[in-house]
Amino acid sequence: MGETLRLSDAPLRSRVTAATNKVEAFNGFSDWVRFGLHGTVAATDPVEQEKDVKFTSLLANLVIFHNTLDIADVVRELQAEGHPVDPLDLAQVSPYLTEHIKRFGEYSTHELGITPDDYDARLDVDFSVLGDDDKAAAA
Repeated sequence: MGETLRLSDAPLRSRVTAATNKVEAFNGFSDWVRFGLHGTVAATDPVEQEKDVKFTSLLANLVIFHNTLDIADVVRELQAEGHPVDPLDLAQVSPYLTEHIKRFGEYSTHELGITPDDYDARLDVDFSVLGDDDKAAAA
């Protein structure tokens, strides 16, 4: 059988801390996205509470997806200008960006009928140089 892991093992503590930090970062981001009532679920009805949690998760994930598209565009622009993109640096970029989001408005609706370009999921960065721990931390 494999080696027994102990809570005192440094690599295990490091992985648990990294996972905890990711969860806390997402929770903080979700709280920011759900700015009404200071993140408090006001309904006492379990069905309404579930809807509130699901809507907040959906909204947070939509903003994360939008941020990821923006990050990929910037990476492609840097590469087109001849700048190398280090996968170790890119692995440290968080999709939980909020500075560019206007939560209280000034949104136009004239673009609602415009069909967006197809999403290009390919990013020309060699992530194989990341070790297993780095890949897990970047995920």
